[in-house]
Amino acid sequence: MDIGTQAHIFSQALNLQKPWIITQIEFKKEEKRLDIWIDFEQGAKYPCPECGQVDCAIHDTINKEWRHLDFFQYQTYIHCRVPRVKCETCRVRIVDVPWSRRSSGFTLLFEAMIVLMAEDMQISQISEKVKEMDTRLWRIVKHYVKMAMKNQDFSDITAVCIDETSEKKGHEYITIFADPKSRKVLFVCKGKDANTISKFVLELWCHRGDPRKIHLACCDMSPAYIRGIPDYLENAQITFDKFHVMMTVNSGVDAVRRAEQKTNKILKKTRFIWLKNPENLTNKQSKSLIALKELNLETARAYQMKLNLKEIWNIKDPSAAEQYFEKWYSWVIQSGLCPMIEAANTLKRHLYGILNYFKNGGSNGFLEAINGNIQSLKRTARGYRNTDNFATMIYLRCGKIKFDLPT
Repeated sequence: MDIGTQAHIFSQALNLQKPWIITQIEFKKEEKRLDIWIDFEQGAKYPCPECGQVDCAIHDTINKEWRHLDFFQYQTYIHCRVPRVKCETCRVRIVDVPWSRRSSGFTLLFEAMIVLMAEDMQISQISEKVKEMDTRLWRIVKHYVKMAMKNQDFSDITAVCIDETSEKKGHEYITIFADPKSRKVLFVCKGKDANTISKFVLELWCHRGDPRKIHLACCDMSPAYIRGIPDYLENAQITFDKFHVMMTVNSGVDAVRRAEQKTNKILKKTRFIWLKNPENLTNKQSKSLIALKELNLETARAYQMKLNLKEIWNIKDPSAAEQYFEKWYSWVIQSGLCPMIEAANTLKRHLYGILNYFKNGGSNGFLEAINGNIQSLKRTARGYRNTDNFATMIYLRCGKIKFDLPT
């Protein structure tokens, strides 16, 4: 095949338009590499990339190289002497090439492929597959995620769910803000203090959102969130969803079991039997639970208290729910089970937010599912070098963002 035919084929594949032309193509079989040289027609003029002034004369050229999509088993590279034009207003500026964005060492199609791969693969896996340094690939993904997040519109956000998740081993956390309506992550920031709420408010303003329009903030019973929400989301009613309420009671049940286990070895290896809901138990666990409940254990009493509180979520009327809670609270306080009494007192102090659930609804249940996905991300990646990388992947996988990728 002559160079003219080859050039025509690759010009079509790269969608090259005049004055860009292919001047040379070289296969290196041993290196499994394909190189394509692009030039421009003699006498070509270009618009200024800064101000748009047309028909700027070429001042000089700079040789540049870009990694392109592989051609079968061949790694493909594009070479070009890129013109710099002389503009009366902006002086000397390098022109933009149609196959790559400015300051990138990759073509637009290669970058699109990386972003699509990152939706299902870790960057380290992609790096190994395409034989590029992961730091270069991170720059690609961060660029497109940042651009997509920049175009987000938060003007219709009227409720927010807030939760923290661990970033690394130890006590390093990030806070996740999500929209319960669209069930997508809106914002990720480092830490879990009250200041995270102020950072979210700033993010709202940057995306045409209004914190005054938020009437519901669903979170756990963290003192930091409870303090920060009234300060920065002045019209939001705090709601403690049932997941975190029941998690508090579950902690009490588990504490009773651990204390009783010291004198009653039959409770060993039964932790998940007491923490699960009855409908989620396996057949073997259900049989074990029936046998254990016949032994008049303190753990069984605590478990029954948990099941009784669980019934409150079937009540529709806030007043009836409050009456039900007060009866449950009175029962637990008189039980003599210290961990359960402590859990009941915690819920009593936060009763206003629990009752708001019956007035306004709101649940962080979907956010716990997102949290699970985030932790899975962290495990499969074996951690991330920094918070920025971690946040980028969270937005990519859980932000439901839309990309304007070249095709």
